[in-house]
Amino acid sequence: MQKRSFRYLVGWSVVLLLLIGNCSQQERQAMDFTGAENEVKLITLDPGHFHAALVQKSMYQQVDPVVHVYAPEGEDVRLHLRRIEQYNNRETDPTSWQEEVYMGPDYLDRMLREKPGNVVVLAGNNKLKAKYIFSSIDAGLNVLADKPMCIDPAGFDSLKQSFSLAEERGVLLYDIMTERYEITTILQRELSMIESVFGSLQEGTPDNPAVTKESVHHFFKYVSGSPLQRPPWYYDVNQQGEGVVDVTTHLVDLIQWECFPGEIINYQNDIEMLSADHWATEITPDQCERSTGVSEFPDYLRDNVDENNVLHVYANGEMTYRINGIHAKVSVVWNYQAPEGGDTHYSIMRGSRSNLVIRQGEAQNYQPELYIEPVQGVTKASLKAPVQQALEQLTQSYPGLQTEPTDQGWHVMIPERYRVGHEAHFAQVTEKYLEYLIDGKLPEWEVRNMLAKYYTTTTALQMARE
Repeated sequence: MQKRSFRYLVGWSVVLLLLIGNCSQQERQAMDFTGAENEVKLITLDPGHFHAALVQKSMYQQVDPVVHVYAPEGEDVRLHLRRIEQYNNRETDPTSWQEEVYMGPDYLDRMLREKPGNVVVLAGNNKLKAKYIFSSIDAGLNVLADKPMCIDPAGFDSLKQSFSLAEERGVLLYDIMTERYEITTILQRELSMIESVFGSLQEGTPDNPAVTKESVHHFFKYVSGSPLQRPPWYYDVNQQGEGVVDVTTHLVDLIQWECFPGEIINYQNDIEMLSADHWATEITPDQCERSTGVSEFPDYLRDNVDENNVLHVYANGEMTYRINGIHAKVSVVWNYQAPEGGDTHYSIMRGSRSNLVIRQGEAQNYQPELYIEPVQGVTKASLKAPVQQALEQLTQSYPGLQTEPTDQGWHVMIPERYRVGHEAHFAQVTEKYLEYLIDGKLPEWEVRNMLAKYYTTTTALQMARE
């Protein structure tokens, strides 16, 4: 009897050790990446946005070319697969992705059960994204998610839980912030840290913020040389999210990244929303059909269609808030189609010696350009030498930078080789994420500031709707 009890205890001890070992292996998953060839295995979950394909516009040595796709039946996934096929068949630098596709109503449960990869890529219906993130993290999978990771306060609560769970599981949750890799934004940030040129960031006021970022976007546009076909639900703010929680994610992120580089922002103490507003873009049935291929508004859009059969989409919004004592303003506008040039951007950082301004309008041929402009009380002559010294310093990292004088100050002349374009930024973000996987962790400021960012956008939405 004693021998039997001993064998029983030994048996359960072995089982317990195996379970602990398996749990520890799952929790260490993010620590196991070494940079070896093909060790990152992608799972693309319900790809409903073209950003999911842009992650695969380039190949990566660390990423296995076999990608597992799980999605419901429908046009969204078929469009995604056609984009990947275009990349594989292009004449210049073709990719070699191999898509293993499962389509069915149980796509999420099946992905969580099979787990054929270790990194989930999310870019699609934003209503489902918070659920997808939590489920993937809970299954011990790393997540690379397109913005926004949440579109309302309930989604933000879920996101907080996901980040806590990611730490427990030892996996990495990261969002795709492409605008950090745009050259004028990079140089605006670099110049703001050169005191002889910029001075110090001003506190500003609600009416004259220290930093302002504005962007204008368009529902009908071209991507990879072809007209972009959007899913019909893109016009549903309950699925895509309002503009104040969508594109503004990039702008809020840039304010944090440029004004407080490497600093941790505590959303509970460091952010105060002052005002927020939203308004609609009108879309006709013909415009909807041209951009989606659907000839009639789906039933889920009917509540926002007026008596003239015009759809009202709350894609526009703005917010003014205080972050670490600095006043900031963010606004986004969505028109149907630009007369020419495409999306535009405006950004200003106000310093005690100069303002750093990005303009992207007709005068700039719809290309973002950076300007250094002395503030009142500071002469252009007194800034000439500091500006020249700053450019000499920056050319060590970005050879070829020059300046030309303007009536207000200087225009920073940027060589074309640094203007790689929005689509190329997805590969740059992915490369950074792969570095973090090898490190086995995200910098603490990245995690805390993602929470701060989504607190800002969802709080603005709540205020705008009140």
